[in-house]
Amino acid sequence: MMRYMPPTPRPPSEDAQIPAFWRSLGLPGLIDVHTHFMPDNVLTKVWAYFDRFTEAGLSWSPHYRFDEERRLSLLREFGVRRFTALLYPHRPDMAEWLNAWGADFAARTPDCLRTATFFAEPSAARYVAEAIEGGTRVFKAHVQVGGYDPRDPLLTPVWGLLAESGTPVVVHCGSGPETAAHTGPEIFGDVLARHPRLIAIVAHMGMPEYAEFLALAERHPRMRLDTTMAFTDFTEKVRPWPGELTPRLADLGDRILLGTDFPNLPYAYARQLSALTNLELGDDWLRAVCHDNAARLFGILPPETRRGATG
Repeated sequence: MMRYMPPTPRPPSEDAQIPAFWRSLGLPGLIDVHTHFMPDNVLTKVWAYFDRFTEAGLSWSPHYRFDEERRLSLLREFGVRRFTALLYPHRPDMAEWLNAWGADFAARTPDCLRTATFFAEPSAARYVAEAIEGGTRVFKAHVQVGGYDPRDPLLTPVWGLLAESGTPVVVHCGSGPETAAHTGPEIFGDVLARHPRLIAIVAHMGMPEYAEFLALAERHPRMRLDTTMAFTDFTEKVRPWPGELTPRLADLGDRILLGTDFPNLPYAYARQLSALTNLELGDDWLRAVCHDNAARLFGILPPETRRGATG
C-alpha cells in the first residue's frame, strides 16, 4: 500500500483557498493563538482606534468588521480548529470584568481556548488565581495599551502563578505599532529572568525588535513567538523582516505559533498564511507553526483523521 503524500502547499491568495492550504500540509486545520473576541462596546473602541491609525499611507482599518456570529463562522470556514479571545484592559478595575466575559464566551464557544487578562493592580493576583482555577487556558498581557511596567511588584505574584501553573500568556511587549514607556526586549527580558519557567508567547514576533526578541527566545527555552502580522506584504512596507534572521526561524521552529490578529488585521487572513509559506522554510516548519506547536502546548488532541493515512 502506498503512503498518501499531500501536494506541495501553495500560498493561498484568497480566503477561499485556506482549507486547501492546510489540507495540502496534511493538517486537520489551523490553530491561531492570536485572535480577538471582546464585548461589543470594547471591540467598537478598538476598531475606532485602528480606523484613525495610519502609517506610511496604509490604513489599519480592520478587515473583518462583522458581528460576532459571522466572525466565528468565518474562522470555522477557514478551518481554524482552536483560537483565542485575547482581551486586554487599558485601566484599573477592568480586567476582572473582561475575564468574566471571556469565561462566558468560552462556555458558549467550545473551540475557543478560554482566555483571561490582567492589569498592574492590587487585586490582580487574586483574580488571576481564580481564573486559572476556573479553567483559563491562556492569558493576554498588553504592556503597550495597559501602559504598565511588567516588572511592577504588583505583577510579581501574577507572573509566578502563570509560571507555576504552566499557563501560557500572550504578551504584547514589542514597540510596534507605537513605542510605549515599558515596551522592548530589555524590560520583558527582566521578567523572564525572574520567572524562567514562564511560558510567554511574545506577540508579533516582537515587532519591530525582531532580532532582540529572537535572541531572548534563544536564551529562554520556554518562550514562544507568534507570527501576527509579521512577514506580510503589509508589514514589510513599514517594519520589514530582516532576511538574515530567517535561518534562525528554522532553529526555533518548535516555538513559533500561528497568530493573525483576526478580526483586527487590515487585510485578508490568507495573506498571513501566504507570507509564512513564502519564507520557504519547508512543509515540516509550516505544519509545526500552523498547528502542531500550539496543539502540543495546549494539549489539543488530533481528530481521528490525520496525515500519514494509507490507502
